Amino acid sequence: MFPIIGIVVVLGCIAGGYLMEKGNLLVLMQPAELLIIGGAAIGTVLIGNPPHVLKAIVGGILGVFKGSRYTAAIYLDTLRFLNDFFNTARKNSLTSLEEDLDAPDKSALFKRHPNFSKDHEAMLFFCDTMRTLVAGGVEVHDLDSIMELDLEILHKQARMPVAAISTMADSLPGLGIVAAVLGVVITMSALGGPPEEIGHKVAAALVGTFLGILLCYGFLGPIAANLKKQSDAESEYLSALRMGLLAYMKGMSPILALEACRRAIPPHVRPSFKQMDDACRKSATAAPAEVAA
Repeated sequence: MFPIIGIVVVLGCIAGGYLMEKGNLLVLMQPAELLIIGGAAIGTVLIGNPPHVLKAIVGGILGVFKGSRYTAAIYLDTLRFLNDFFNTARKNSLTSLEEDLDAPDKSALFKRHPNFSKDHEAMLFFCDTMRTLVAGGVEVHDLDSIMELDLEILHKQARMPVAAISTMADSLPGLGIVAAVLGVVITMSALGGPPEEIGHKVAAALVGTFLGILLCYGFLGPIAANLKKQSDAESEYLSALRMGLLAYMKGMSPILALEACRRAIPPHVRPSFKQMDDACRKSATAAPAEVAA
């Protein structure tokens, strides 16, 4: 919602100021300049990035308008899932959940927590870590090092679309100059013609520079910044999950492991202890009812 409002504000203020000075908006409509700048910018992205990054760029841009999925509700659902899993493991032993970890899509426990199960990266991170723990023979600090390495790789992967869009944004002012130079070349070929025609071609050339700078600082630069914050939000979510797993692996009780996870959640989306406790109690009473049904 806010990115759309931001785009409206950017366009509205620029167009409004231009019209206040008696500018003609039709002069700014230069499809050829936009084709040169936009097409060349897209081409640089295609040259510099493999297909999986291109796919992530498209998904990331769409995600900017959807907003971050890591809200307070998602964190609360995650705490509820961890409570369910840890208490089940405590009651029936961790090895009894091996089949659930091997096939989470068929697990009744995971199906009770669809919000967590839909997060592919988080579920893989959780299941792979717990499978290693079930296998045995691994020290806690060694498993923590593996989790840290995994998070580092995931964060690096999430930053690739950000770097690609930032590079594209940085190229736009230069491509705007390219469009302007081409416009000047066309203008020079029209020297000796009517002054109105020459003036129109000069204006078209200047619009190329304008579009390059506007697209860079008014749109793609902010989009890259938004994507960076979303990748940071994902990293914070996985880091909180790691803290909960680490506390559990150290032999802490489920409630202390949940608290370790809760304390690692960023303050603006962190549920209170009471909210966490109420949610876990509600989940604990709902689970037996589902089994009975």
